[in-house]
Amino acid sequence: MSTDPIRLVVLLGSNREGRFGPTVAGWLLRHLASRPDFEVDFLDLADQELPVVFPAEPSPAVRAFVSRLDRADAFAVVTPEYNHGYPASLKQAIDLANPEWHAKPVGFVSYGGISGGLRAVEQLRQVFAELHATTIRDTVSFHSAPAQFDAEGDPIDPTAVDAAAKTMLDHLAWWAEALRTARSERPYAS
Repeated sequence: MSTDPIRLVVLLGSNREGRFGPTVAGWLLRHLASRPDFEVDFLDLADQELPVVFPAEPSPAVRAFVSRLDRADAFAVVTPEYNHGYPASLKQAIDLANPEWHAKPVGFVSYGGISGGLRAVEQLRQVFAELHATTIRDTVSFHSAPAQFDAEGDPIDPTAVDAAAKTMLDHLAWWAEALRTARSERPYAS
């Protein structure tokens, strides 16, 4: 068992103007600050210069983005639900990489209206399965998200979401350590 922290990429999947995602991601990042088992790399898709059209030859920005994914041991995807699905920006970002996702765990923090983004998460599970990634069963979900946070960006009632985050991150850490060890002992072949 390694004593090195797990290199976790937190990927904020929406790039819409006026999005609520930064509030949710900010809460997760504050939560992760108390976890010495994780070394966090935050990737906000609104700050990445990723192409709308899938490139035949990756640009320097795409290569830099994919390199950050490659260095990760695990991922936490923060996603909204738009029209019963996840954002196109997130799909494009996922598709820009392939082997960089292999044999790595993915956890989800979702937000939205009445479903709390859970329909988006269920669709993302299918996408990540095709990329040979392992998704964590336990998720964190914010139903009617704006009503769940105070003006400082903290959950109004943190008990349930903090417990859900602890469970998801504990399982993410277990899978990340197990898969990191497995990849180092025997390279993954898709």
